[in-house]
Amino acid sequence: MNQQSPTFAVDIRPLFRDTDIEEMSWAFDLTSHDEVRDNAEAIYKRLSEGSMPCDAPWPEESVATFRAWMDAGTPA
Repeated sequence: MNQQSPTFAVDIRPLFRDTDIEEMSWAFDLTSHDEVRDNAEAIYKRLSEGSMPCDAPWPEESVATFRAWMDAGTPA
C-alpha cells in the first residue's frame, strides 16, 4: 500500500487476478472502479470471511488495504 490513502488504480485493481476477474464477471467487473466501489461492502464482507476469491483467502494485509481504500472514500 502506498503512503497516502490507497487508490483503486495503484493498490486495489492489482489485487484482483485474471482468474478472479473471470470468476466474478457474471456479477460485476473487478477491473472497473465504479463497479468495485458500488459493490465494495459486499466484496469486503466476502474477502474478510475468506470466501472470495474461491481458491484461497487474501492475506490479511490485502484485506486491510481494501478496507483502508473503502475508509478513504474509494478513490480512483
